[in-house]
Amino acid sequence: MKGIILAGGTATRLYPATKSVSKHLLTIYDKPMIYYPLSVLMLAGIREVLIITTELALPLYQDLLKDGSHLGVSIKYAAQDKPKGIADAFVVGADFIGDSRVCLILGDNIFYGHGLMNHLRDATEAQNGAKIFGYYVKDPERYGVAEISSGQKVLSIEEKPSVPKSNYAVTGLYIFDNSVIERAKNVTPSVRGEIEITSIIQSYLDEDKLAIEILGRGIAWLDTGTHDSLLEASSFIAAIENRQGLKIACLEEVAYHCKYIDKVQLLDLVAQMPNSGYAQYVRRLLVL
Repeated sequence: MKGIILAGGTATRLYPATKSVSKHLLTIYDKPMIYYPLSVLMLAGIREVLIITTELALPLYQDLLKDGSHLGVSIKYAAQDKPKGIADAFVVGADFIGDSRVCLILGDNIFYGHGLMNHLRDATEAQNGAKIFGYYVKDPERYGVAEISSGQKVLSIEEKPSVPKSNYAVTGLYIFDNSVIERAKNVTPSVRGEIEITSIIQSYLDEDKLAIEILGRGIAWLDTGTHDSLLEASSFIAAIENRQGLKIACLEEVAYHCKYIDKVQLLDLVAQMPNSGYAQYVRRLLVL
């Protein structure tokens, strides 16, 4: 399975913070936002990743993450000429996906919690169809909403309904089989002129090929599309890290514990880091 991080768009809601820098390079407490979705893919066992961003921002991501080999993964990059909807990622990334299945995560989504890796590893084992991740929220009208039967079968999907049929929001994490490429190429754009992800999901639902994984109370899901949600996410990460002394989305730690790199490679990474709290944390991994 391959992974795609969609980190494009103009992030106008965050202006002027995003006037001269990509939204997904803004910091969430102590590290760039892009670290969080990348760590999720790495935890899921996905080692081939495509980052889709704007032409202007692309060199910045390349400078930050290089080709990923220092983390034991492969990172490639593609430019999206203009925002055309989430599902456009499968058109832009068609050559990268090839004949593989694909996991798409939005660059501004943060997932954290006990058992998350098991959820991800189990979900990526599915060979056919699509899988979405549901999360219980108090304000479902702000999101795409999944109506679910008592047997956890998806009955319907609605985008920001005025009268939601459930409290389960569809998160920005999706797993699709290879047919998603042709589905994305053939879907009719919405009135906004975008290839909507809900249209792709609906096509799987119509064929009874859609499953949902419910993320329970032990897992936190945050999106960071507004100034307030950026602050909330940073406060959440700070509280967890300062309380436990453990970092969230430390890419070097994830790579080491997933055995993508060994101790010698980790030591080399630490040697290249400037003296900082982050470097001190990674250095401690060598004696654990």
